[in-house]
Order: sequence, then structure tokens, then C-alpha cells
Amino acid sequence: MRLEVARLQAAAILPTRAYEGDAGLDLYAAHAARLAPGERASIGTGIAVAIPSGHAGLVLPRSGLALRHGIALVNAPGLIDEGYRGELRVLLLNTDREAAFELAAGERIAQLVLVAVAGAEVAEVAALGGSAREGRGFGSSG
Repeated sequence: MRLEVARLQAAAILPTRAYEGDAGLDLYAAHAARLAPGERASIGTGIAVAIPSGHAGLVLPRSGLALRHGIALVNAPGLIDEGYRGELRVLLLNTDREAAFELAAGERIAQLVLVAVAGAEVAEVAALGGSAREGRGFGSSG
């Protein structure tokens, strides 16, 4: 599969994989930012992508940023539809209650995973077929 990527800024870093076989492509910050405790920010990557037909892009958090700095994604996972051609932006949240987070331009901030999407047709029915679980376990399976 081919992912077409356009640089919107000359210094933008194209997505990369840390290791062969990794599912996620690392996304990089196009600019520096400072997030105070509890603050959120929209961080540009300086790139746009053309998600292949029949697929979607999921923007996922990086576990290292979460572990070391308490940095989360506000809307994880972020969804990129195949028709979107604007700049990829990542909504970061500093969950640390005391320390600010200094983000450097060029730092890895999230991962992009491409997934196949089934084109479901919505069909209204009078009642749904049964299942062993039924409506039990909303929010958990136990």
C-alpha cells in the first residue's frame, strides 16, 4: 500500500517507522510548543496525506510521552477520512498536574495507523437479533 504525503512546510518531517514491521508511522511536531499542566494544544505536523481508498487513518498516542510526561491525545484515536487533504494536526493534552511539557520541533508526537474500513449500509429494523450478552456490560464485559 502506498501513502502519499505532501510537505506543507519545508522543514516538516515525513512519517517514519522506528522498526520494520511496526504498525504505526511516527508523526512529528512541525513547531515547538509549551503545554502548562492541564493545558491542551493543537500541534501541526506540517504534512498532509492521501489516505488510500477504502481505508482510514487513526492517530494514536505514543506510550513513551504518556509514561514520561503524562502527554495524552484529547480525542484518541483521531480519525482521518480518506477524503481529507488538510494538515494533520495532533491534539495533545498535558495530564501532569505540576510540570509543564516543552515540545521541540521535530519531536515525535503521535502515530498514524492505516486501517481498512468496511462500507456499511445503514438499515433500520424493528428489532435486533439476540446475543448471549444482550445489553449487559456497558462500559465493561463483566
